[in-house]
Amino acid sequence: MKVKAHSRYVRQSPFKVRRVLDLVRGLPVTEAEHVLRLTQRGATEVIAKTLQSAIANAEHNHALDAEELYISEAYADEGPTLRRFRPRARGRATRIDKRTSHITIVVSDMNEEVN
Repeated sequence: MKVKAHSRYVRQSPFKVRRVLDLVRGLPVTEAEHVLRLTQRGATEVIAKTLQSAIANAEHNHALDAEELYISEAYADEGPTLRRFRPRARGRATRIDKRTSHITIVVSDMNEEVN
């Protein structure tokens, strides 16, 4: 049984979010929570909340045990980019791209994957 959780329009670059997701992909959820607690990156808070949401979805919607879950998929897609302009010399302006991410975390039952 695969259970998903999404966080959309997160004001973090997907490149930075993917670096943290690479650390927790494939880990049991209890170990992934410990890794996120000790990682010093800005994206860890949003990823931890998304992971908690996936665990809650598995427990309440599908009656799965949280101790037997692991992160089977974790990815960050690019969301819409906010474009801002910064004034520069000689009356010019340069564009600043403020990127957003859509984070998806999928948890699965360990026992089901073994059988």
